[in-house]
Amino acid sequence: MNNSNKTKPRLRFFEDAPGQRHIVESDQYLYQRPKPSHNVVVIGTGTMGQEHMRVATLLGRAQVHGIFDTQKHSMDIAEANFAEYSDKSLVRYPDLESACNDPAVDALFICTPNYTHFEILQTAIKSGKPIFLEKPMATDLQDAAATEAMARDYSSFIQIGLQYRYKAQYVEAFYEALERASLGDIKTISLSEYRPPFLDKVAQWNKFNSTSGGTLVEKCCHYFDLINLLAQSQPLKVYASGGQAVNFVDLERDGKKSDIDDHAFVVIDYANGTRANFTLNMFCHDFSEELVVSGDRGRLKATEVFSFHQLQGAKATLAIEVGESGPSKTIDVTYPALIEQSGHHGATYFEHIAFVDRLEKKSVSAATPLQGLWSMIVASAAQASIASGGAVDINQFMAANDLAHYVND
Repeated sequence: MNNSNKTKPRLRFFEDAPGQRHIVESDQYLYQRPKPSHNVVVIGTGTMGQEHMRVATLLGRAQVHGIFDTQKHSMDIAEANFAEYSDKSLVRYPDLESACNDPAVDALFICTPNYTHFEILQTAIKSGKPIFLEKPMATDLQDAAATEAMARDYSSFIQIGLQYRYKAQYVEAFYEALERASLGDIKTISLSEYRPPFLDKVAQWNKFNSTSGGTLVEKCCHYFDLINLLAQSQPLKVYASGGQAVNFVDLERDGKKSDIDDHAFVVIDYANGTRANFTLNMFCHDFSEELVVSGDRGRLKATEVFSFHQLQGAKATLAIEVGESGPSKTIDVTYPALIEQSGHHGATYFEHIAFVDRLEKKSVSAATPLQGLWSMIVASAAQASIASGGAVDINQFMAANDLAHYVND
């Protein structure tokens, strides 16, 4: 059967339905899956690595060829979980070098703990293969800047895992605010996340600033990426207040106490006059996000609520309020259930589409190392402001960190 029509519809819910298993492969059309064109290796098989394995398999344009992790238990669990939705055998590499340099592999996914990203990248980049590097790209600005510099001279490409820009409500918000200019000139941006504490990780690396980069780098680089995209300008000044009030105050490991922040307020002034604020609270019982963008013609509000205690999927909405300037609306925004359930409410699936499109030499918009660096600059400046108790001038901050050449690039 001809498989050349890549735009034909699919009925995913029927592909594996018990009542449809009598449809043999030669008779499949709406049930026909794409044939993978690329092999990828997943380096780091924890929570995010397994999400990428699941999403790659669901998308079907690339297949997971092999895995590598320094923790045998993580690889065992990842392989067992993979077998529940794929009949493909996985290569288990004995070391990082063999995982990166297998000639059968087309691309690498680095999904290891934050503090290992830069070291692993230095081995991975020698392969010359396309690389997907999970966020944050590093735990400090010097390594992040070195990563950006390496990417500029790289014969292939590096994509950063800032997948929140692919969440349904933010895709629609960007379209309304930036392409349709429904709000006019953007003046203020307000973004918030209320959520439970960080999940458990191997060796609890995400509970310590030294191994995670700090909460505002580890988690909130996603949000600073969104704010930077909407502001369309470079930050001038960052003010922040935050600390550790509730989470992990009694957690110790190897004699070291957890020092990760669990709440923060951040205000950002941009060079074009746009002002933004971000609120984080990580001791709530359920998840919610809210984005409010105001311009000189109207206001946009995008929300997401995820009540996992009630076993309810995420519900996202978008509202445009423009008064007498034109039509206002409030809509639900969503992806198909199978896609939303695959990870990060569907955002990872569309992040994978962008990555595979780039593998196939298509022009796409995806998170670049430079954008990843700027998300870290704002986050790091905010953490410096919390530590000092004063506002951080970005020009001075960049100069102090040997990054002045990035200002107004």
